[in-house]
Amino acid sequence: MCGLSGEIRLDGGRPDLAAVERMTDRMAARGPDGRGLWSQGSVAFGHRRLKIIDLSERGAQPMTDPEGRLAGVVNGCVYNYRELRQELEGLGHRFFSDSDTEVLLKAYRQWGTACVEHLFGMFAFAVAELDTGKVVLARDRLGIKPLYLAQRADRLRFASSLPALLAGGGVDTSIDPAALHQYLTMAGTVSAPRTVLAGVRKLPPATVRVVEPDGSQHEHCYWQPSYSRRPEHAGMDAVDWQEAVLDALRTAVRRRTVADVPLGVLLSGGLDSSLIVALLAEAGQCDQSTFSVGFEAEGGEAGDEFCYSDLVAREFATDHHQIMVDSDRLQTAVDRAVAAMSEPMVSHDVVAFHLLSEQVSKHVSVVQSGQGADEIFAGYRWHPALAAVSREQEPERFIEVFFDRTHAELGRMLQPELLADHDASSDLVRAHMALGGAETALDAAMRLDTHVLMVDDPVKRVDNMTMDWGLEARVPFLDHEVVELAAACPPEFKLAHGGKGVVKEAARKLLPHEVIDRPKGYFPVPAIRHLTPPVLDRIRQALSAPECRSRGIFQEAYLAELLAAPNAHRTARGANTLWQVALLEIWLQSHGIS
Repeated sequence: MCGLSGEIRLDGGRPDLAAVERMTDRMAARGPDGRGLWSQGSVAFGHRRLKIIDLSERGAQPMTDPEGRLAGVVNGCVYNYRELRQELEGLGHRFFSDSDTEVLLKAYRQWGTACVEHLFGMFAFAVAELDTGKVVLARDRLGIKPLYLAQRADRLRFASSLPALLAGGGVDTSIDPAALHQYLTMAGTVSAPRTVLAGVRKLPPATVRVVEPDGSQHEHCYWQPSYSRRPEHAGMDAVDWQEAVLDALRTAVRRRTVADVPLGVLLSGGLDSSLIVALLAEAGQCDQSTFSVGFEAEGGEAGDEFCYSDLVAREFATDHHQIMVDSDRLQTAVDRAVAAMSEPMVSHDVVAFHLLSEQVSKHVSVVQSGQGADEIFAGYRWHPALAAVSREQEPERFIEVFFDRTHAELGRMLQPELLADHDASSDLVRAHMALGGAETALDAAMRLDTHVLMVDDPVKRVDNMTMDWGLEARVPFLDHEVVELAAACPPEFKLAHGGKGVVKEAARKLLPHEVIDRPKGYFPVPAIRHLTPPVLDRIRQALSAPECRSRGIFQEAYLAELLAAPNAHRTARGANTLWQVALLEIWLQSHGIS
């Protein structure tokens, strides 16, 4: 797990090494264990290293392969690197390190851009061919590892975080109206390739982009599972599916134990993280380190779920760490979490993840997390409503159920020049759902959720918050083989028992029923959900700042209405509107965007 950066000149010139250094240094938190720079011709790479696999300097990056005439930088982890290394050695390749980075370079040498199809893991990488000048950028199938891009006519820059690109300079930081439309409509999510800034884009998940020596570029998507029933699963009943899911999760959890450093688990006490603990225990992992976070109650809402995480910790005899956060720490915690965001993220549990990651990083360098299970196994309360219509009606039902507000309502909020001239969010949904390969209404909805929305909300949230403390988070539910299986699973098995039915029934072999049958939980942060001081004070400060007034995203009368009744205005799904609006402004100010 690391941070990478680089510049490719598109005009034949020399890269700006000082800019690459600034981008690299901005990601010091992502890689506190090492720093490296490399340049040849029109290409320069930078890297910050977090030592997880091959702790020696032989695993340092940027890494060059003299025999293959390659140079590369990688962020993430290739879980099957040992198996790939053995295969590549059989094909005649020789290795000088024990790192997964070298395996990736050798894999590229053997298979070219098709190497991504051989990689099991989470990764973003850049590989330069030293003889041709070609550069290849790629991102893992589920977009677990980020890759941001800033392009002008003369050069393309890339980095693992958006703030790193800003540190390089020369970025167009004007607001993208279509991205702003998505942010305010889809629970703060801006789908790839857009970001809220007009001058920054994201390489989409499961994408390889090739930058040719003449500056021309082309890209392709190398993976997209079918959301339909498959012949090989014909005749499988509910029990068969439960066994298949459990076996796939066993493999996914085992894959994510490869490391040369200690590992832990983020244990919320919910089904998903508890199942990871159980599967590790089943595989013989003793004395697991587990971590839970809680907050003071506010507005009559409890701020912790320790009763459940404690139950699981006792059941599997883990070395459990219970972290309680006082409300008076929240203003500072909010600012630090926002500073760690590559893009504004409105989910209040982002602060919980950041605070939890700070404490966890004092004990371990790698954790497993249950993120993604709800998206791929239909665990949210709105999934039954999405399944209740025909395939043809699904776009409109998704818009009705999922969107925070309508295009017309945005007209009340935004200054006219920042209101997109079309319903950008609805157009995105309709275009994605018009694609083939999704059999039922729920299949179409879950494909959009998994491959578009999840990537730029919960997945990004986990990466940004953990990596700000040099902590690598691994997400076994987003193993691509688990996702393929979930995509093929009949909707009725996922929707059963109030959602995630196939997972719940599979888990009964391993977990106490109290954990399986409990109400759905989350990382609660009541002081943000209910906007009490000091969080509300921070919001007022941001929205009254000169930068906010000069930027003029929102109509002043609308802001005044929100501030007059901070907890009265809610999105269609119940989130606090003032928090959503203010978080964007706090993020822009935090990153010095004027």
